[in-house]
Amino acid sequence: MSPPAPRLRRALPVLTTALAALLCALAPLPAAADAPATADGSADTAPADTAPAVGDGPADWTARPAGGGTDRDARPYVYLEGTPGTALQDRLAVTNPGRAPLTVRLRGDGRAGAWIGFAADTVTVPARTRAEVPLALTVPPDAVPGDASGEVVADDGDEEIRVPVRVRIGGPTLAALTVEDVEISGGTIRYALVNRGNAMLEPRLAVRADGMFGALLDRPERPLSLELAPGRRVERTEPWPDAPALDVVTVRLRVTAPGGARDEAEASATYIPVAPAVGGGLLVLGGLALLGFGAYRRRRTRRGDPEPPGAESAGDRQPTTETRPLVKAGPLVKAGAES
Repeated sequence: MSPPAPRLRRALPVLTTALAALLCALAPLPAAADAPATADGSADTAPADTAPAVGDGPADWTARPAGGGTDRDARPYVYLEGTPGTALQDRLAVTNPGRAPLTVRLRGDGRAGAWIGFAADTVTVPARTRAEVPLALTVPPDAVPGDASGEVVADDGDEEIRVPVRVRIGGPTLAALTVEDVEISGGTIRYALVNRGNAMLEPRLAVRADGMFGALLDRPERPLSLELAPGRRVERTEPWPDAPALDVVTVRLRVTAPGGARDEAEASATYIPVAPAVGGGLLVLGGLALLGFGAYRRRRTRRGDPEPPGAESAGDRQPTTETRPLVKAGPLVKAGAES
């Protein structure tokens, strides 16, 4: 084999150096001798296959009603039953899966939330630990029988978690629901639902619209994705994409709820196409203007034409009597009668 060319011999050291630098860059860095310390100053004893978090954001913590070891078995909200004046108890579970202690502040919100007291308003949960906080809900002595709702709010300073609270107050209940302020705007029907009773309601809605020549819309009763607490008012809309372009419409809404709640309301609207209406109005105004201008021209023409010679109107012709001059008769003279 012939020796390499001089140019190739000079390039071999450069290529060897570049390849060595590339291999050093791809090699993993040596592990640190000391384990990093946690927030409380103790050494981190996490398993070796658990990589430390990079750029830790808000902790992935949870707050929910206590009870049930898995997400599938967890209660969706705190539910309590009692009569006015009684104290009801439950527990809130706060889970901290992070590597540092978690401090959360607890408070109640809403009608039923104002009745809640906690064993501690501020709770510190160690790392990888779940803490259960007792809570007590005292129903006011003058509370109206029925359903009340609220929330438990857990806040760590960066984010908050709201846990629903439902309370059933013993005594006679009244289910009352009204539909109000029905309006029609183009292809949208607007209305408001108000819970006038003392029970939690799940409304159902039916919609019907009638025009001059019959029914235009007939939607059977269907449940709304809504829980209406006592005293609550909610404004909603009902889409109507195929609303008529030209018609006089009456829309009727019927709402019902378990317990015998029922109400109806209606509203009317007139649909007129904007462009044809404006164009038709302009055409009518133009026609009226042309008719008026033509009548004006004819009137001016009749007044300005000269009258033909000798033409007199019947009113200007006066009755006349022809007069002739009188001639006096002289004495008669016979010809040739001379004396």
